[in-house]
Amino acid sequence: MSKMGRYCKAYPIGRFREYQKWAERSEGFRVEKEASEKSHLYLQENYVVTDGIFMDENIIFDDVTPEWMDFCTGTLKFEVPAREPVAVKKEEVEMVAA
Repeated sequence: MSKMGRYCKAYPIGRFREYQKWAERSEGFRVEKEASEKSHLYLQENYVVTDGIFMDENIIFDDVTPEWMDFCTGTLKFEVPAREPVAVKKEEVEMVAA
């Protein structure tokens, strides 16, 4: 079963190709599309790049190093949003349950 992470962000493929050590896996691209400069790839929360929203399918790049992570956070401005728990009041729960 495909695994979907909590967060990913799409970028044009050209942005990833700016990385000096970028080496894409051509076999990771989905069959129904070609890798053109108009293509978008997904940077997952674990810094793996995929051709789709699932973090364990269609992997294009997975050489995750501190240098790659710096490129993502510095150049691409990639940041996983902080998730804070939402407080639900007892009255709201009772209204939904009724």
